Amino acid sequence: MRHRLDGYRIGFIGLGNMGSPMARHLNDSGAEMFVWNRSPERLNAAVAAGMRAANSPSEVAERVGAGIICINLADTAAVNSIVFGTGGLHERLDPAGMVIDFGTTGVPATRQFAQSISWVDAPVSGGQVGAESASLSIMVGGDDVAVARALPILKTVGKRVTHLGPSGAGQVTKLANQLIVAQTIDAVAQALRMAELAGVDPALARQAMLGGFADSRILELHGDRMVRRDFVAGGKATLQLKDVRLISELAEMVGLNSPTLANSLDRWEELVDRRGKGDLDHSGLFTLYE
Repeated sequence: MRHRLDGYRIGFIGLGNMGSPMARHLNDSGAEMFVWNRSPERLNAAVAAGMRAANSPSEVAERVGAGIICINLADTAAVNSIVFGTGGLHERLDPAGMVIDFGTTGVPATRQFAQSISWVDAPVSGGQVGAESASLSIMVGGDDVAVARALPILKTVGKRVTHLGPSGAGQVTKLANQLIVAQTIDAVAQALRMAELAGVDPALARQAMLGGFADSRILELHGDRMVRRDFVAGGKATLQLKDVRLISELAEMVGLNSPTLANSLDRWEELVDRRGKGDLDHSGLFTLYE
């Protein structure tokens, strides 16, 4: 059930396929929204929906004041730039203000950010479909006070909200989630292509597998796209590669030796770096097997 946010002043930076619907849910729940985005098209759409545009991230911070600023950005470098770079949030961030990071950001960087700013890492899973329906699973890291303050916002854009521990715990769990996702996409791609090469209709094979132990959201959603060869990006493959690189960094940091993770990294690098197909949807990994 959507929470009312009347009286909240919320900033939102990063109005991509995930950020746009999330900001819209917050706006529809009564929050006073101040938004910024690099590309003007998404910013103009947000303004048309009743949100207020800022000219820079630092202006978002100024206008939100002691409120909460949500960010949903492509990678750790983008987060560092938007928050701490020239014209960034830090220039005008109120000491009582707070940042919620909905993106997938590196664990060491997240822990560092949280040392100087009230910070909640809240990466999400569920894709664009989940963002549109406000049914995202949100993995949360941060101290108890900050997370309690963020909770009404988190429950407005997500369905399952889990506080996992101190700063960085949400990102660790999101990377564990992405380890499963990245390798399952590869497994589904191989399974459907194998069925097709063996003369079985992959659409029928997928339907049959949906009723068994192989059933998953990946088989349901990405498998459907693979069968239809519809690789228009809901989430770009380049973002999946970014996540797999962060997973590999974390695995090395904690001493996990995973040959399947190494193979997954090679598959996504093959698709994005060596074949130049980073703008395809994640399900476009299927093209490696055609």
